[in-house]
Amino acid sequence: MHPPNLLFRILTLAVIFLTSCGPEPTYVEKSSETEGGSGRYYMNREIGDVMGSEHAALWLDRPERNVEELPTRLMRVLDLNPSAVVADIGSGTGFFTFRLAELVPHGRVYSVEVQQSLVDTLGARAQRNGFRNVTPVLGSVSDPALPKNRIDLALIVSSYHEFSFPKEMVSAIKASLKPKGRLVIVEYRQEDETSPISDGHRMSERQIRYEIESLGFEWRETRDVLPRQHVMIFSLDQAEAIR
Repeated sequence: MHPPNLLFRILTLAVIFLTSCGPEPTYVEKSSETEGGSGRYYMNREIGDVMGSEHAALWLDRPERNVEELPTRLMRVLDLNPSAVVADIGSGTGFFTFRLAELVPHGRVYSVEVQQSLVDTLGARAQRNGFRNVTPVLGSVSDPALPKNRIDLALIVSSYHEFSFPKEMVSAIKASLKPKGRLVIVEYRQEDETSPISDGHRMSERQIRYEIESLGFEWRETRDVLPRQHVMIFSLDQAEAIR
């Protein structure tokens, strides 16, 4: 039998140990280990660094993008109803936004960016080209600022890997989806050893599933229709859809 003072010390040390062994932080900051990485880590993945708006516009509007990414193929995979409400998250200058708008003439496209200059560019292009069903949205790094329970399909093309707060962003996207809504993530394949894209700006299918499924989504399928990118389709799991 332990003396009272010794027992008290043991219990005190146990409390200190359990308190210090709390849950790991969602995000960890440390030295970058990846080309194109930010030094910020989430679920054992280094988040990609973010391009400035000037560099981003040049990259997003490059002429060869039509050949490299085959956007028409992606649009076919989405199989959108003409009255669908769509969110293009990380929309840049509107490369996919305006293609989506043509597919949903009786619907709406919320085009989300976190950089005001890109939102302004997209808004001007929408007005100039007569796209009345496009709504530019200035979101934040943790919230896409979408209406709740309104979205049929949320599309994220080559942007998810850069999200500074992926857990918060995906949770907010989930809240914006209708019960039968879909989330489509397109990312350059980490598995492609010949890819010209830096490691920090590519993701594996396994890692994407690991992160997205942890937040209440079900993986439906991966469509290998693009030369270098995964097209991964998720829906709300049954319990979430009934909410």
